[in-house]
Amino acid sequence: MAYTVLARKYRSWTFDELVGQEAVATTLKNAITSGRIAHGYLFCGTRGVGKTSAARIMARSLNCLASPGPTVSPCCECESCTSISEGQDVDVIEIDAASNTGVDNIRELRSNTVFRPARSRFKVYIIDEVHMLSTGAFNALLKTLEEPPGHVKFILATTDPQKVPATILSRVQRFDFRTISVDKIAAHFDAILKKEGIEADAAVTRRVARLANGSMRDGLSLLDQLLAMGSGRLTLEMIEDVLPTPHDEQLMRLIGQWADRDAAGALTSADTALAAGYTLERLTESLAEQVRMLMLLHICGDQTELIDVGGAVRQEMAALAKRFEPEAFVYMIAVLEELRRNVRFSALGRSLLDATMVRLASAVSYRSIQSLLEELGGAGGAPVANAAVPAGRPAAGAPQASVRSASAPVATRAASKPSGGSSEPAPRSTPAASVPAPAARRGAKPASQEDLRYARSEPVVREALDLFGGTLINVERVGQARADQPTGEADEDVSNGTDTEDKG
Repeated sequence: MAYTVLARKYRSWTFDELVGQEAVATTLKNAITSGRIAHGYLFCGTRGVGKTSAARIMARSLNCLASPGPTVSPCCECESCTSISEGQDVDVIEIDAASNTGVDNIRELRSNTVFRPARSRFKVYIIDEVHMLSTGAFNALLKTLEEPPGHVKFILATTDPQKVPATILSRVQRFDFRTISVDKIAAHFDAILKKEGIEADAAVTRRVARLANGSMRDGLSLLDQLLAMGSGRLTLEMIEDVLPTPHDEQLMRLIGQWADRDAAGALTSADTALAAGYTLERLTESLAEQVRMLMLLHICGDQTELIDVGGAVRQEMAALAKRFEPEAFVYMIAVLEELRRNVRFSALGRSLLDATMVRLASAVSYRSIQSLLEELGGAGGAPVANAAVPAGRPAAGAPQASVRSASAPVATRAASKPSGGSSEPAPRSTPAASVPAPAARRGAKPASQEDLRYARSEPVVREALDLFGGTLINVERVGQARADQPTGEADEDVSNGTDTEDKG
């Protein structure tokens, strides 16, 4: 007898067996119980979350021969129930829209709807991947889908509902199938292994569940692969070389190395991820999405519903999120998005990725100018106008610049107290408007437009300009001596951070 894979052998037969889609199952059961059965349904969701299984369960509930009418508890033993589970029932027609995309296929379907079912109550059409139909096919389906004969029901399934025309969406009831949580997938795996008589460590089922990425079918395929090893017990040590590390563990390890300022470790982790099958663009997108979830956990709290992550993983992510400031998350996402755009068209994609790993390894020390001003002001002194540039090095070869706001007062050195006991308060600040721009005062060569554009693109410079309402007027490279100034004086000016100035 041919072997039946787990995904087919343990497919759900009733609404109560549908894993991870309790809301959808409850709504459909209530519709059957109350007699409010629509003529058309659209099941949306990613692969392997139960769309086709729910469609077959719905057809089985409508046509079970052991019940006098539609029921939420089909017998699963009659000829109709068993043939529906095998996809061979004459009154339940499953159509793959990916291979039947033309108008002629839909015209044939439409002409057959006038015939009553051979033995069942309803003729059910299950159209999988319906978004693959052509525009003409959708148009040919419209009228029949809106007003089908009373004995016809349509169940459409798609992984991409955005491609389904609005005219189709308005004629059906839409149900969105969510990805299945790791805990529910792992519990389902434990039940299957118990029926198969195979022992497995809890860490094994949880590792496979995390690799499934919310898809029950993907997880069952991986579990089938493990069972092919032929061992009586599955241990974590046995599968280390068979299954890859879950992607969220890889990404969290990499981001944790950024937090530790471990550039070498980040480069190694990135290389491991690429060797495991990630493309440069996909790795960048996954990192940006992971950083986004960490940012939401940091800002909105550990229990936020803006992300769909399990309990144990959520706690690990929350602990990692606390190691960064909110501004660092914004910076990292911006850098990763820039990298994603560049690697798509660059022949040096790997070099760009490695440079970004080194750059982000210093992102943990990036801090906003506003927070530095508040700390300096709270330390007992007045807020300082010239805020230090946040720690962390810009990209190699980039012009390093510090920014001064012309709208803020420029601190001056206090006069020494004269002898005789009387003292006259020295002026603490001089309006910035009276201080000439460095380029005009020293006769420095104006910066090129390329340098100005690069400086404005730096997050630190942008934040300074937004904070002080300034405008960037000049940029000078560190270590670039001026023709009209001695080398020592140039170096002193550079070290004092007065190479760039804003004009309010």
